[in-house]
Amino acid sequence: MSKCIAVNIQDILKAVGEEKVQSLLSDFSSPLNEEVEDFVHNKSIEFAKKKLSITYLVIRKTDDGKTVLVGIFTLAHKAVEVTNTNISNTARRKLSRYAKLDEETDKYNVSAFLIAQFGKNSAVSEKWKISGNELMDLAFEVLRHVQYFVGGGVVYLDCENIDKVLGFYKSDYNRFKIFGERMARSEGKLYLQLLKFF
Repeated sequence: MSKCIAVNIQDILKAVGEEKVQSLLSDFSSPLNEEVEDFVHNKSIEFAKKKLSITYLVIRKTDDGKTVLVGIFTLAHKAVEVTNTNISNTARRKLSRYAKLDEETDKYNVSAFLIAQFGKNSAVSEKWKISGNELMDLAFEVLRHVQYFVGGGVVYLDCENIDKVLGFYKSDYNRFKIFGERMARSEGKLYLQLLKFF
């Protein structure tokens, strides 16, 4: 089976144009996370043009040479507040490399890499599917490349409080830790905030 590669949406836009990229994105399906599907279909191109976030299309070549979109992840850079009392002593020591504790608020204000969207394409046949861990490895491959040029070492993401999803991020393989929560007023949803050092 061919190896999956992550391609910056900006490179694909330059190579084949917006219409073909939109057609490729329309094949992405995520019935268990409609927010990710909506972003891919309706916002990923615009956000990349405005440099708000960059979506990576994870593709695989089939035996007959066709390109299959097997997953996506979207990366951005953002400041996030981490409350001192919500983290372990180990995390506190690591965090102090990248941010200073504000004594008044008892929070660290950290410039971090954000995994803003992350999802596998449910429309792909079983033969070509990618695992969540493989997808995360590809995201961190890009992040390590960026880290080499600009520094940094904190990654965070928001996730719904769903046991299976939370279990994936907190697994021994991925090792994200909960540090807070955020209420999305527009959706009326509570999101858990997780971070990881790399």
